[in-house]
Amino acid sequence: MPELPDITVYVEALQTRLVDHTFEKLRLANPFFLRTVSPTPTEAAVRKVLSVRRLGKRIVFELEEEIFIVVHLMIAGRLKWLARGAKVPMSSGLAALDFDNGTVLVTEAGSKRRASVHILRGEAALRAHDPGGIEPLEVSLEEFGAALTRQRHTLKRSLTDPHIFSGIGNAYSDEILHRARLSPVQLSTNLSEQEIARLYDAMREVLIEWIERLHEQAKGQFPAKVTAFRPEMAVHGKYDQPCPVCQTPVQRIVYADNETNYCPRCQTGGKLLADRALSRLLHSDWPKTIDDL
Repeated sequence: MPELPDITVYVEALQTRLVDHTFEKLRLANPFFLRTVSPTPTEAAVRKVLSVRRLGKRIVFELEEEIFIVVHLMIAGRLKWLARGAKVPMSSGLAALDFDNGTVLVTEAGSKRRASVHILRGEAALRAHDPGGIEPLEVSLEEFGAALTRQRHTLKRSLTDPHIFSGIGNAYSDEILHRARLSPVQLSTNLSEQEIARLYDAMREVLIEWIERLHEQAKGQFPAKVTAFRPEMAVHGKYDQPCPVCQTPVQRIVYADNETNYCPRCQTGGKLLADRALSRLLHSDWPKTIDDL
């Protein structure tokens, strides 16, 4: 799923191309992509773009007269900037947003169609789509600590909860926790002041570094390779590959469609975290430490 760094780079690329240009029409290849019909796409048409912004993991096109087009890419949705009126591909295409100077194509890989677009009128309607999490790069250490410890959750869940923090998902939470040298299953209410500060610094460092890295990779062009799995990442998507810090094989916890990656030496003191599927299968044979493994 595109997260804060990816969405930020998307938004900046769209802002550069679309502000003061006119939204012309929405072409739907999949009718289920459009989740609201008031106002209609026709009512939103022929209005100038005032801004493009990020709302959590959503991209918001602000048009004249307080009309907003809100695109949520979910897991496999992606954007392309193409020539005006570009054809929507049959297999992966969801929709095209046509502007007077180009087309934003929305695609989604795989068979599940989770991405969505809402057309809204008024700031109040837009606020209803905001989960309410605080902005990770705009808060103080004190605000961060208060949000983190308000509820008793694992650190992994806290970082990825959009009601607590805005824009952080599975990939960057793995990277943040590895940088902070903290276990993904450590409870948010059990952290020392030093650990909270370490996590806060790691969060800012990782997100800022990746925004800068994605800017550099785009080289001024529209972002073309938005993915949750990048070779420069330390642990996310790196199961059984060496940790870049200590060379210990990266481990994982798998639950449903989600996978948490971590280094057992850097983050859990050598302890292997129980993978629900494998630990149930192996019972007493499940290794407890990386040395046992």
